[in-house]
Amino acid sequence: MTLLNQMQKENFKPDLVTVVSVVSGCADLAVLQQGKAIHAFVIKSGFQSDVVVGNTLIDMYTKCGSIDNSRQIFDNMPERDVVSWNTMIAGYGMHGKGEDALGLFPKMQQTCINPDSITFVSVLSACSHAGLLEEGWEYFYCMSRDYCITPKVQHYACMVDLLGRAGCLKDAQDFIEKMPYEPSASVWGSLLGACRIHNNILVGECVAERLFELEPEKAGYYVLLSNIYAAAGRWDNVSKVRTLMKDRGIKKRPGCSLVEVKNKVHAFIVGDKSHPQSEKIYAMLNSLAKQMEEAGYVPDTNFVLHDVEEEAKEDMLHSHSEKLAIAFGLINTSPGTPIRITKNLRVCGDCHNATKVISKIVQRDIIVRDANRFHHFKDGSCSCGDYW
Repeated sequence: MTLLNQMQKENFKPDLVTVVSVVSGCADLAVLQQGKAIHAFVIKSGFQSDVVVGNTLIDMYTKCGSIDNSRQIFDNMPERDVVSWNTMIAGYGMHGKGEDALGLFPKMQQTCINPDSITFVSVLSACSHAGLLEEGWEYFYCMSRDYCITPKVQHYACMVDLLGRAGCLKDAQDFIEKMPYEPSASVWGSLLGACRIHNNILVGECVAERLFELEPEKAGYYVLLSNIYAAAGRWDNVSKVRTLMKDRGIKKRPGCSLVEVKNKVHAFIVGDKSHPQSEKIYAMLNSLAKQMEEAGYVPDTNFVLHDVEEEAKEDMLHSHSEKLAIAFGLINTSPGTPIRITKNLRVCGDCHNATKVISKIVQRDIIVRDANRFHHFKDGSCSCGDYW
């Protein structure tokens, strides 16, 4: 937005490419207020009727956590292409609205726009996030049967993710073995993620070995295996994985949460005390902790991946990055204002439970975009239905 303003001050007229680039930047950073400002500029400049701009706005509002605005843009577009439908379907999937995503598919057909390979990636992903197992199988089979689209590795990865999230790890393994392609890292990665969700050490070890061969420098796979061991209290194995990472020069990416307040993005990492309002943030967290305890919240120390005393584990959970970001948002926004958080990693189970409780205590909507999807917390519950 700063560069766009400078461009206009120097009498350069922004074109279509400029607008799409700025909107995409707002989407990547999940800065809703700045996104709304550029949307206003789009309307003022007469670009709103362009299908590419419309598609980019749908994506921007989706990634900023405002799926209703995405649908409004979609519904008001004078014309739509296959990308418009794919983006809206994918958006509903990211927000856990699987039924809404699947509801668009027949409407798309009614407009005589044929689904493409990306459409089915979006549909299968939506099924995975919503736990729609039977529907996922039906769409996977109808690709080739009804639309003559041969499933690609991405579609197989979606199905493995769908089966894995549903706890069907054996079915997922069998499915991989019958693939007509050599399984990619994304396929094995989906299965390893499922092993973490369901704490399956035996399958997780086998899958991790495959991934260490395919992508030996990707830290996320080592972290997932370490987390599986930690959840089972196998600290010797955790230590071995961390030693392996050190020997190979692989560093874990720290968890980081972003929150936009008054058109400025603030970043927090776990245990962060570098922010100018750090003292107020921790005071807010301490105040919330007392209210949360009264509401029945108990810290789930299974999500602390260090072999330390129980009290130390609770302290670690207390200062996870998303909790710091939420506390900062509560301090710096008016009562009733939604708080939007973006996290670079998957939200942990304890933070998920804590955020549900916080949303009820403070009577705020809290929208969290993690590495995989969106969680809309309101009045003590989450839009994911605890399925993620």
